[in-house]
Amino acid sequence: MKRDPRRLLATLLPGGVLAAWTGLALALVAATLAEAERAVLGELLAPRAALLLLLGLVLAGGLGHAARLLYRDRVEAPARLLEAAQVLLAGQGPSELPARGSAENRGLARAIEALAAQRAQLQRDVEARVGEASQRIEQERSRLAALMSELMQSVVVCSLDGRVILYNQRARLQFRALSQAPEVAGGAELIGLGRSIYAVFDRPLIDHALERVQQRMAQDAASPAAQFVTTAGAGHLLRVLMTPVRAPAAQGERPAMSGYVLLLDDITRELEQESARDRLLLGLTERSRSALANMQAALDMLDYPDLDAALRDRFLAVVRDETAAMSRRIQDLVASSTDALKTRWPMEDMLGSDLLAAAARRIEAAHGLPCATVAPPVPLWLRVDSFSLLQALVYLAGRLFEEFGLRHVELRLGPAGPRAHLDLVWSGQVMNSETAMGWEMDPMKVGDETLPLSVRDVVERHGGAFWFERERASHQAWFRFLLPQASPQEPAEAALPAPAGSRPEYYDFDLFQRAGQAGELAERRLSELAYTVFDTETTGLDPSGGDEIIQVGAVRIVNGRLLRQEGFEQLVDPRRDIPAASLSVHGIVPELLRGRPTIEQVLPAFHAFARDTVLVAHNAAFDMRFLRLKEQAAGLHFDQPVLDTLLLSALVHPSQESHQLEAIAERFGIGVEGRHRALGDALLTAEVFLRLLPLLADQGIQTLGQALEAAQRTYYARLRY
Repeated sequence: MKRDPRRLLATLLPGGVLAAWTGLALALVAATLAEAERAVLGELLAPRAALLLLLGLVLAGGLGHAARLLYRDRVEAPARLLEAAQVLLAGQGPSELPARGSAENRGLARAIEALAAQRAQLQRDVEARVGEASQRIEQERSRLAALMSELMQSVVVCSLDGRVILYNQRARLQFRALSQAPEVAGGAELIGLGRSIYAVFDRPLIDHALERVQQRMAQDAASPAAQFVTTAGAGHLLRVLMTPVRAPAAQGERPAMSGYVLLLDDITRELEQESARDRLLLGLTERSRSALANMQAALDMLDYPDLDAALRDRFLAVVRDETAAMSRRIQDLVASSTDALKTRWPMEDMLGSDLLAAAARRIEAAHGLPCATVAPPVPLWLRVDSFSLLQALVYLAGRLFEEFGLRHVELRLGPAGPRAHLDLVWSGQVMNSETAMGWEMDPMKVGDETLPLSVRDVVERHGGAFWFERERASHQAWFRFLLPQASPQEPAEAALPAPAGSRPEYYDFDLFQRAGQAGELAERRLSELAYTVFDTETTGLDPSGGDEIIQVGAVRIVNGRLLRQEGFEQLVDPRRDIPAASLSVHGIVPELLRGRPTIEQVLPAFHAFARDTVLVAHNAAFDMRFLRLKEQAAGLHFDQPVLDTLLLSALVHPSQESHQLEAIAERFGIGVEGRHRALGDALLTAEVFLRLLPLLADQGIQTLGQALEAAQRTYYARLRY
């Protein structure tokens, strides 16, 4: 803890003044005495010098203690009250002020609290009225955000300078899959609010599409859109459709373009399948043309009546061989078409009871066969291709109805560990296993349509199993499908859950009004910048002595909003032991780190996550030292500006005793959760940073350059690692 030099000065000053006054008084008295009188005075005082010195020290100590108490009550207490009142004035701290010092000081604290309470009530009244006035606009925004979030197509909305304003979950997962480092923290995040779309697409490509859209808008085209195909990470092909976002315009004026919408489709698999089919059809056509020519020539030769037996056999062999080859090629084409049909319909999450109800309706409609359903008491979600699975159930029920004359069937669903079993049950005549296997292998026929798929194809599509069982005692038999259950949530989202009852914040329409990150960062206002707030957990406190990073966590702040959904969290294999002292702090045991990516793999992903932002950390010198030591091995460099909440807190609250993260959070009334885990500390640091920004503005610190310069003048800026 830093000691206040002013308190020490206040304590020592009375003793110094007393000593100087006593010395001056003795000198003046001695100057008025004759030599003999001074000698007599010296004889009188010399034996009592120790007593006089002791009395002087006691008097100086008493005066120093009194001065120290006076300084604490009259200087320190008002200064701390001022800082606490500033926090309260910003609406970011607890409602109670520290009541220390004199009675007047305590009374002043209570009066400030009362005034702050009145001001807070007035603010609440104003906010309520503003909230009522803007409720309709917010509802429209929420509806649009909800619509975008639930779309199955990837959607990204950008401002004209390429800053992302809105994206949906589909786009987020798609860009994660396209990342160059998918094994690290879900991949380096390529998309996020306020980030540049040029991290994904080349700028000339977007600029060219923008130019085409603006030309079509100028021509009053009915659909001023542009489409292009481009490559993305991991060799994927994306088809992108760009449409304009029109800004409101006055009556009679042409609407201007304020941004654009990108609709994205990953067409890699589609093109591969089309290319494979084209090659197969081309091969079938070319080879069939050659085969038909050979067979025609052979048949022409067979028309000669005087053809000897050996040549006749040779020409017949040509016809047989070419016919067999054509048959194989046609079978290959059928097999390829069947494989494409197996994957045509997507696997989707579906409530088991809904699947049972749909299957029962289809069976009754197709065959007039009554079908009961038995669903589990607890809702069971399945991950299925409902189209092909319903076809399989209708097909099997139809075979039972046609060949055994059944009058009733039943569908039962229940859990089976991580999977679920779906049974088609009937009573009465029982088939043998060979017949059941034949039904499983035959192409399915539903009504008058014969499908190239079999029941086994459908089962393989689900990665499940299918078998036939019977129970002699109850005279029941059933076909059983073993199907996958749906996961409770996507694995990519498990690391950073959204707050309860909230929709993920994938949009910020205010960014339409914001300028980009271009320009001199030092001159940019702090409120306009995007930030990456991060923290590291390590094996120890000595980065130069061999300690290593074991976890990196980070969140982003854009447009003054903490984006909890856009987080980075990754454990790191340090390739060394973890001391017991460090284990007692963060609790990250070695078993959690085995097999994790190394820091050389994690840093590129974190570097991509923090691109185009200002770095923020608490005691940033410590974390940045660890990063700097690994830059060369990872082949990158962190050249962003760095802000330290430790220095900023000391800047706005110089009279506070502690600037530890917990102490600052307590002053601001922030709840502390997940301490000493990288992501938890990053979230807490971000909350603190957001509350420091208005206090910096009150002190005239508006730009990044001003904040960096002022922070370096604080006492704690001397810390080095």
